[in-house]
Formats: sequence, structure tokens, C-alpha cells
Amino acid sequence: MKICLLIKDFAMGKKFLPDGRPTKSGGEIHGENHALQLIKLGHHVTIMAKKRFFFTKARENLNGIDLVRLHPPFRWLEIFLRLLTTHRDIDAFYIIGTPKFSIWAILFARIFKKSVTLALTGKAEIFSASKGWRNKILAMCTHYVATTKEIRDGFIKNGGISPEKISILPHGIDTKKYPQSNEKIRRKLKISHGIDQNCKVLLFCARIVRDKGVDTLQDVWKILHKKYPDAVLFVVGGGLNELLEELRKTSAELENSIKIIGEVDAPQEFYRLSDVYIFPSRHEGLPTSLLEAMASGLPAVTSDIGGCEDVIFNGENGYRVYSEDAAAFAEKISILFENDEQRKIFGERAAKLIRETCDFSIVIPKLAKIIGS
Repeated sequence: MKICLLIKDFAMGKKFLPDGRPTKSGGEIHGENHALQLIKLGHHVTIMAKKRFFFTKARENLNGIDLVRLHPPFRWLEIFLRLLTTHRDIDAFYIIGTPKFSIWAILFARIFKKSVTLALTGKAEIFSASKGWRNKILAMCTHYVATTKEIRDGFIKNGGISPEKISILPHGIDTKKYPQSNEKIRRKLKISHGIDQNCKVLLFCARIVRDKGVDTLQDVWKILHKKYPDAVLFVVGGGLNELLEELRKTSAELENSIKIIGEVDAPQEFYRLSDVYIFPSRHEGLPTSLLEAMASGLPAVTSDIGGCEDVIFNGENGYRVYSEDAAAFAEKISILFENDEQRKIFGERAAKLIRETCDFSIVIPKLAKIIGS
């Protein structure tokens, strides 16, 4: 099958914005992963995205992906021309998010009777079919993929989409890249990072922006540091320079107990050395870092929001609490810090769930079937 994947941005050419945030969004990461995994299954994938910079090529091959960057201001015209010429053999369309230019692919697909699948990975992307002509076209797709139940409900309530057209499917991860940790590995990695093998480690691994609850994280750690003065908080991820500076100041006030790592390409060792994962985000789709942490055998304490509620079951493999309730976060983390057996059981359950429901080997064949049907 020849698939055209449409996404707002892809391989923009710059890794960080001037304010410190990484340019690669979750949607772009999912798009790349899905394209590569679909290619492994024998499909041909073309990605169409915006051309933002003069120095980026209009068309190139990236790891087997046929990448086409659409030129402003006539992206709509370029899509039609390419689909009539260089890409006239496209069998089906797969859209991630709601890039404005994608509506022209939807119209093309309707004219030529091709399948179109629209996938939303975040609550903010949910559209209202009653507001604006573009949204009316977004409501004309053949199939819809929601990564969470909350997004599925939004498709139905706001988009007016028939439930029969919607599939709930996580975006998935390669669980083989996130081997489950154990106490022996955990202690060895703690020593390698210069901390006591017996001290408890809390991990936050996400983009350092306010929506991820970085302010709540600091309040939680102030409570926990008083109770566990030898414990350490690892903060892994790139983000706003001003928030990173706030974290450094907080760490200095708390005996340098916060280890700020920054952006890393491979966070696996931090998942494997930690005891508990914290995720105080205010709103999410299905958080990739949470799936990775769970696959690694980490029990998590997360915000009680869409996405987290799909994989964290209270008192079974972790806890969910109100996103801005620092005291509640600290209480649940304390329970896990103090109960080795519960921490182990929760971690094993978390890893089992992600391996059985979110691994690419399970997700991608289902996705290919939806796209091609």
C-alpha cells in the first residue's frame, strides 16, 4: 500500500527554538515512528509537511521515508499537482493532527474515492464540525483514530463523528528499547550517577514547559525533600530556559537535590535507575514518556487527566491525583517510596500493560488495517 501521511511539521532543520524548547513535537515523533514502522511492514510512505526554511529541501529521502515539503503560500495547489503527477499512485491518506493544508487532500480523496484516516493525539486538536468550513471537511474522513477515550468522546460530541468510524488506538512505542529494570540494575545505575544506591529517586521526564506542571513538580519536591532529605529528583528534558533556571534555583535551596539533565536522545537509563515516575501535566493526549516509564517497570503518580486515565489505574499500577495538588502527589509518592513490595508489583503491572497494548508490533498492524480499509 502507498500511504500519504500529512503532518504540520517534519524535520524542520532546527533542534531548538531560541527560548530553549525542542522543535520536535510529539506529533512529529509519532509521524516518524509510524512511517518507519509501516515501511517495515512493506508499505511505501510519503510524508507531506510544511516547508518552513529556505535551506530545507523540497523533497528528500529520510531513512526510507519519501519526504515532501510543501511551499507557501500555495500548499493546497502543490498537493493537488503532486497527487495528479509525482504521487498519483497514492492508495490512502493518513493525517496526524489538523494541518490546514490537509483538507485539500481530504477533498482530493473524496473526488477520487480514496480512504482518509484522521488521527488526533491531543485534546487541543479536537475540532467542532459546526464551526468553520475547514472543520466541516475534517468531518468528512473515512476513518478516525483517537489515542485516548477522551479524544474519542470529543470526536463524537464536537466533531459529530459516528462512533462506528472511530478506533481507539495508542500511538505506540518500541517496548524493546525500554527493558524492565530491577533492583540490581537500579542500584548500579544510581552509583554510576554518583548517588547512594539506597536513596530513593523520583523521575520527571518531559518537556520543561508550564503545561507539564513544572511548578507543581517543584512544590511536590519541596514537600518530599523535608521528609526524605537524601532522596533525589531527576529532571530530564529540554524546555524553556526560564523554567530550567527556576528549577536550578529550587535545587540550590534544597541542598542540590534536583539533578537537571536537559534534553537527551536516549532516556532509558533514567527510567531504569529511578524508583517512581511523576507526571503532573495539566492536559495530555497519551503521554509517550509515561508509556516509556511504565514499560521500564516504573510505577507512576500522574495527573488525573485524559490519557493518563487510559493507562494508570488507581491502586493497581500507579496513582492519579488532581493535577495541581502538590500534597496529594507527595502523599502517593511517599507510599511508593516506603513500600518496596508495592512499588515492585505496580511496576510489573505497568510494564505488562504497555507491552500487551502499546507495543508497535500490536499497534501498527491495526493502524495499517484502518488506513487501508
